[in-house]
Amino acid sequence: MPVRRTVVAATSIVAIAVPLVFSLNARAQPGTGTSAPAAAAASESGLKPPAKESVATGNGGAVSSVNPYASKAGIEVLRHGGNAVDAAVATAAALGVVEPYSAGIGGGGYFTYYNARTGKVSTIDGRETAPDRMQSDAFIDPSTGKPLPFDDAVNSGLSVGIPGTPATWRKALHDWGTISPAKALRPATRIADDGFVVNDEFRAQTEMNEKRFRNISSTAKLFLPHGQLPVVGTRFRNPDLARTYRQLAREGMDALYRGGIGRDVVQTVQHPPVAPGSDAKVRPGLMEAGDLAKYTALRREPTHTTYRGLDVYSMAPSSSGGTTVGEALNILENFHLSAADRVQALHHYLEASRIAFADRNRWVGDPESSDVPTKQLLSKTFAKDRACLISPTSTLTSPVAPADPRRPGNGCTKGTGTQEQYEGPSTTHLVASDRWGNVVSYTLTIEQTGGSAITVPERGFLLNNELTDFSFTPVSKGVPDPNLPGPGKRPRSSMSPTIVLKNGHPLIAVGSPGGATIITTVLQTLVNRVDLGMTLPQAVSAPRISQRNRTDTEAEPAFLESPERKALDGLGQHFVVAPKAFTPSPEIGAVAALEFLSDGRTQAVAEPKRRGGGSAMVVHKAG
Repeated sequence: MPVRRTVVAATSIVAIAVPLVFSLNARAQPGTGTSAPAAAAASESGLKPPAKESVATGNGGAVSSVNPYASKAGIEVLRHGGNAVDAAVATAAALGVVEPYSAGIGGGGYFTYYNARTGKVSTIDGRETAPDRMQSDAFIDPSTGKPLPFDDAVNSGLSVGIPGTPATWRKALHDWGTISPAKALRPATRIADDGFVVNDEFRAQTEMNEKRFRNISSTAKLFLPHGQLPVVGTRFRNPDLARTYRQLAREGMDALYRGGIGRDVVQTVQHPPVAPGSDAKVRPGLMEAGDLAKYTALRREPTHTTYRGLDVYSMAPSSSGGTTVGEALNILENFHLSAADRVQALHHYLEASRIAFADRNRWVGDPESSDVPTKQLLSKTFAKDRACLISPTSTLTSPVAPADPRRPGNGCTKGTGTQEQYEGPSTTHLVASDRWGNVVSYTLTIEQTGGSAITVPERGFLLNNELTDFSFTPVSKGVPDPNLPGPGKRPRSSMSPTIVLKNGHPLIAVGSPGGATIITTVLQTLVNRVDLGMTLPQAVSAPRISQRNRTDTEAEPAFLESPERKALDGLGQHFVVAPKAFTPSPEIGAVAALEFLSDGRTQAVAEPKRRGGGSAMVVHKAG
């Protein structure tokens, strides 16, 4: 049975926004339930959410994320003397409040860090793991012998992996931070208590998930207050999450991995709180307390390659982001790309991505469970082999067959492969830097928008559906698949938190949400900036196209209307509009990035329009 506690109302909605004043030293006050805050807010007037800009340039440190509340939380930590790691954790915790359908302590992620003192890039693998009871046939329906319908698998306890985000925060702060987890959580706790202003994006994402949210009583209570969708312009509070954050601050992250929060997570996974009257079949999960207790966020060596004289660092397996972006860049380095011939540049970008995805789908999985040839996938020799497949006058036919990077010389052999399986397009990304020159690129997620749709009762956060990132069956019949489920295994990810160095110093930090399109978004942004001569804001805002070894290339509407589209059609490329999936409009990715300018200033860049526009901030703004 779940632990009994005094019940606090999950949310309160009022029609007034609240300003947020953060202090690392101010003691966060306990939540007071629904009535008192609502009554107090009724007397407030003329208050607005933090201002939102897509580009900010200055000194003293910078933060970029999808949301101004979150970016402001990170900036306030920097202003109180914290470093980039401290700011990144504070920003991520705030995203768990204001972007609860994309990230939170019920999920996981990957953390890439540049240490200015040592000049070294390090990473943390905070990916969720499968329970020990999970086997390779976990997503096979025993009654039919066929894979479960994807939606049935997602909306279940079976899809929930062991959360890695709290352990990631603990490890990052312990290894590189300057403040305690308790202090890093304070800005987010204040937002959860005081509330944030509901915007169009939050309402749209809620509406897209409304049906499945109504099937889970705790989720409907939190995100559909009084049975209704949240209203744009009103204030959304989450005192349950504020109380959960306070418990983590008081007891440490072991409150989730070995304590009361964890017991509630396991209870919820094993016995999903299906709403009375719902006819939804929500399968129980396999998670047990011992799975939480043994979870570890791992330090891994980053992937590394060079591109046009730059050093590109990203996330190694269990993510496929670093190897796939890196392989595609290595392939492209065999060609001259320039703004003088954008059609050929984009054609080569698409073909390199197509080939790299073929190899990704065959070879990348959890390195603890599979022999992943990471070094060979990033070999310049292998890339040169694969580059010979690309013609300037025609398009490869997908699915392209993978090559074996451990057998040099076979990469130019044509053949037919298999397409990647579906991967949810949600997730969130942030970047942060400080006055000492440290840099963080951090991507975190609960998988698709709304995760498993299961909220832990009275805890205020959604659980992930990351285990649906496993292959339900082998991608290629008769060929070993490194991404099948297994006990304690991390499912393959596409998250690509990237840091680019020039002459040993940071030049660009970049990443994006978007499932498998994360890889193409990061790759296209780098090609735009490095090869096509765009500024970083231009590189981020440019229309996107995504080729992932599929017959069709997904494209944003703005690209479909561009002159390059017709020319690429003539080369055999075939475009379709990007699916809306779990975003309210057809978009690809949502970049947050930094560039370190030659005059010593930092330029923070966020999306100007995608997902409602992001938020770029600096400590001391230029001018």
